[in-house]
Amino acid sequence: MRAIRLHDFGGPEVLRYEEAPVPEPGPGEVLVRVRAVGINPPDWYAREGMPNVPPELKPPFHLPLIPGTDVSGEVAAVAADVTGFAAGDEVIGLLRFPTALQGSAYAEYVTAPASDLARKPTAVDHVHAAGLPMSGLTAWQFLIELGHDHPSPFQEAPHRPMALDSGTTVLINGAAGGVGHLALQLAKWKGARVIAVASGAHETFLRELGADAFIDYTKERPEEAAHDVDLVLDTVGGPDSRRFLRTLKRGGSLYPVYFGEFDDEENARLGVTVTSTQVRSHGAQLAELGRLLDAGTVRVAVDSTFPLADARAAHERAARGHIQGKIVLTVA
Repeated sequence: MRAIRLHDFGGPEVLRYEEAPVPEPGPGEVLVRVRAVGINPPDWYAREGMPNVPPELKPPFHLPLIPGTDVSGEVAAVAADVTGFAAGDEVIGLLRFPTALQGSAYAEYVTAPASDLARKPTAVDHVHAAGLPMSGLTAWQFLIELGHDHPSPFQEAPHRPMALDSGTTVLINGAAGGVGHLALQLAKWKGARVIAVASGAHETFLRELGADAFIDYTKERPEEAAHDVDLVLDTVGGPDSRRFLRTLKRGGSLYPVYFGEFDDEENARLGVTVTSTQVRSHGAQLAELGRLLDAGTVRVAVDSTFPLADARAAHERAARGHIQGKIVLTVA
């Protein structure tokens, strides 16, 4: 089969399109004929060798490595102990995350634990379906239901999603990106009022998805423009996430997708909570998201597509930022 492999860590130029062995499914696994692959930040973290991740948090990995975790495709074969899927079934999945560095999705074939897979939504093609798994599950596990009891590597306190309803105001920073545009739609599904933060080029797109208010961060500081917010989902996160504390009302919560540095005493004084989690593969939750796509409640936006052989160009597109929805690789 053809695949993208890393033999060294570095920039997009280390992504090689070459022959690789077709994997064989082990116990509990499915062999998937890949039709499309969603691109996510962990893909370029892996490509770079995760230089900023402490050694104790790095999963084991060996070169050569096939990157990628998000797939849409058809079942080619199943292990003898797999009963939920059969050859020919169309499936989607977030593969082996975060227990393995990557799920080896940038390839014509990939094996996957059956528990990581769900039926592909029938209402969308493989390209749009491949954009759902990691971003959709991140939004779901932060906002709707965590669905697991694995401790977060970022904090001791467990993450518990806030109940969302018509009395809740949610601010989403980075609302046009993969996680952000899906989180916006999930919050609206629950009835919440949503303030979307992005650059002005994305305003029409985000209002079409249901945003009630829009803040162009290139023109005003969202932490000064928004007040009395119940929940901030900061899909950008990191050191600057702390600035959103001032937007919250007492009893509110800040969920940074990429955890930054916070002061527990300051949080207590403000009467707010700050929690994060790490998205995990979850076939059952992915199936629920798929039903929302089939119902038209949620849609996946595609920023751009590239053939598998042009994975380097796809990573270069990601590096330029200002992405609207998802970047997807297509596999013939």
